[in-house]
Amino acid sequence: MGKAKNIGLIGLGMVAGVAASFQFSAHAQKETGAPLPLDELRQLADVYGLIKTDYVEPVSDKKLLSEAIGGMVASLDPHSVYLDQKAYKEMKEAVQGKFVGVGIEVASEDGYVKIVAPIEDSPAHKAGIKSGDLITRIDNVPVRNMSLDEAIKRMRGKAGSKVTLTIARRGEDRPWVLPVQRQEITVASVKAKMIEPGYAWLRVSQFQENTLEELAKKAKALYAEDPQIKGLVLDLRNDPGGLLPGAVGVSAAFLPQQDQLIVSTKGQLPDSNHQFYGRREFYAQRGADPLAGLPAGLKTVPMVVLVNGGSASASEIVAGALQDYKRAIIMGSQTFGKGSVQTLRQLSPDTAVKLTTARYYTPKGRPIQATGIVPDMRVDETAEGDALAVLRVREADLQRHLAGEGEKTPAAKDQKEALEAQQRALAQLKDRKPLDYGSKDDFQLAQAINHFKGQKVELAKSEPEALKPAAPKALPGAEQKPAEIKGPKK
Repeated sequence: MGKAKNIGLIGLGMVAGVAASFQFSAHAQKETGAPLPLDELRQLADVYGLIKTDYVEPVSDKKLLSEAIGGMVASLDPHSVYLDQKAYKEMKEAVQGKFVGVGIEVASEDGYVKIVAPIEDSPAHKAGIKSGDLITRIDNVPVRNMSLDEAIKRMRGKAGSKVTLTIARRGEDRPWVLPVQRQEITVASVKAKMIEPGYAWLRVSQFQENTLEELAKKAKALYAEDPQIKGLVLDLRNDPGGLLPGAVGVSAAFLPQQDQLIVSTKGQLPDSNHQFYGRREFYAQRGADPLAGLPAGLKTVPMVVLVNGGSASASEIVAGALQDYKRAIIMGSQTFGKGSVQTLRQLSPDTAVKLTTARYYTPKGRPIQATGIVPDMRVDETAEGDALAVLRVREADLQRHLAGEGEKTPAAKDQKEALEAQQRALAQLKDRKPLDYGSKDDFQLAQAINHFKGQKVELAKSEPEALKPAAPKALPGAEQKPAEIKGPKK
């Protein structure tokens, strides 16, 4: 199976990259200190001139320059991207939790658009689209070798309008045509309920601007329903990430001390090196403290954090912090491995560059990039196993991914063996309904409850194929409190 070349969120506007943990910066230009490569710039000008004079039809200056910028940034890694006016607007909608679209996470694979996952409660999810499906046509237009950006644009539109997707599902004899109605969706990033008396479930599906307010509201409601909660499951499965302050705040909500280090960043420039602590200035610089008045029990209640290969970026920061401080048991499968920082550099009032500027490290200095978080207890997705494991795309699978520290290259697998494993997985998934997180059929959640009760936990049936991360070198002073703490730059 070909490797995914790019990932986007339809409707969420993230054209390149699993939703990143953003930092914001108003500094668009910095002195590089290096002379300009004049020969290469002359070649660029020559090519620009040739296109303007010799191409079969006129091409606007704006298109040529925008595409040149976009190509230059996209060549760096899968998460760096130039945001034109439309993409920048969509990015702002995404972090606000509102968008218009069909609601699917997608990747480009072998010239087609592959469904990574339908977004919960979206039109695509309700229509029965599943992870691993391939989109072969959009409104009857073939997508073979169409750019992912172009495919995304064709699937977007006005709320209430319809887009017709032709879906190919491995194991099915023929493609099927599916009309999907676009709609504006307000994503509830936090869900919660009592699984049974004494045991609560709290799910964060994405880290948005309002995530901390939602988490505080849901947590208070849980304790109002049952003041004697004996175990709490924090569900971060298939959480693609989001805003860094949300990750810091969610971690702080469960850690007993305010001044505990949550995450560190390390990059080429001095202003890319930061330490983020569980204090208000790091997760909410304006307005009221969203975590004020949280139930005291949140700081001490026994916890299990559920993760899988779709847990990325901000969700990995939370899992890593709670694991380092032994605040929670991490259960599930190895996470995605998206441990790089994307900083938004403003170019104009409505354009920007989302640029990878640093790597993330857990409080103990463990790198996340391309390795992810290895659970304390490996538990398969279902009692029959984790059929999706061989189909999932992880950070280390992406072309041009930023290498992780100590990252190892997996031994090359026989293509026939890999294909057979994928076919077996697809056969298992053929008739299986999409997993409803938090339901009575949620196997991993049931194992978390068993853990709280001291009952047997059914661990994974086989060793993971992904390599476990090498022993990391801790960042110098990663666990030391600096003399002066400054809030993160905006």
